[in-house]
Amino acid sequence: MKKVSIIAIATAAIFASCNNNENNFDAAGAFESVETIVSTESAGTIMQLNVEEGQTLQPGQFLGYIDSVQLYEKKQQLVAQIASTTSQTPDIPVQVAAMQSQLDEAKKNQDRMNNLFKQNAATQQQVDDANTQVDMLNKQIEAQKSTLGITSETIQKNVAPLQHQIDQLNDQLTKCRIINPVHGTVLTKYAEDHEIAAPGKALYKIAETDTLILRAYVTGSQLSLVKLGQKVTVRTDKGAKQYSTYTGTIYWISDKSEFTPKTIPTKDERADLVYAIKIRVVNDGYLKIGMYGEVQFADKK
Repeated sequence: MKKVSIIAIATAAIFASCNNNENNFDAAGAFESVETIVSTESAGTIMQLNVEEGQTLQPGQFLGYIDSVQLYEKKQQLVAQIASTTSQTPDIPVQVAAMQSQLDEAKKNQDRMNNLFKQNAATQQQVDDANTQVDMLNKQIEAQKSTLGITSETIQKNVAPLQHQIDQLNDQLTKCRIINPVHGTVLTKYAEDHEIAAPGKALYKIAETDTLILRAYVTGSQLSLVKLGQKVTVRTDKGAKQYSTYTGTIYWISDKSEFTPKTIPTKDERADLVYAIKIRVVNDGYLKIGMYGEVQFADKK
């Protein structure tokens, strides 16, 4: 019943205005805005939501958060698991240090045997044995490094999925923060503190009100008189036989005709089919969503 009454009042006001203006306009319509419904991206209890209807918000403004304790605890568990896994990574230089000392001694013995052989104080067999010892230790060290390297690589591969899980949790934790995405005025608030939220639950509706859009209608015969980017004069009722005048810009013209909305008069009242156009109008604070507006394509004398 309330909606019907509002439409009836609006219709009466529009036609009363038309009679007072003696149809002194080219098109008419109502102001609207680009509305954005901000919803949650995570599930949980709404711990804080600092939003009030009529409040002006800025992009990036922090408004509240969803309970994230369980996500945080899960993240900490994964961090501890990564720390435990990486602690098993072998220290390759330390692991091969003992064998490296043996190799250094074997090389010294190798040099000594070579010198003694030159002095005919050692046999070829002793030289060969010294060379074999050095080669054997080199191979053992390389094998040990390879084994330890494979172990380290395996541990890193085991850590990678855990790190990806932490990255996912960080993203979920970020989405627990309620951040306003656009500049505008809050039209409707849908949720309150301590309510349970689920992904996609609407929190509030916000609209850009610095610039409003006048959706007006023109007849087929007027279609050739309008073009994109065209400057037009928009006026609204200011009081008894007084009007506020604004400059608007046509930025959209429908390519399909439609039946004339019952609450919107046209230049030709007999027209059954009209085309919608959208006009951007900078709001000085007096324009309101749903307010009736008239359009003149050229100054009237």
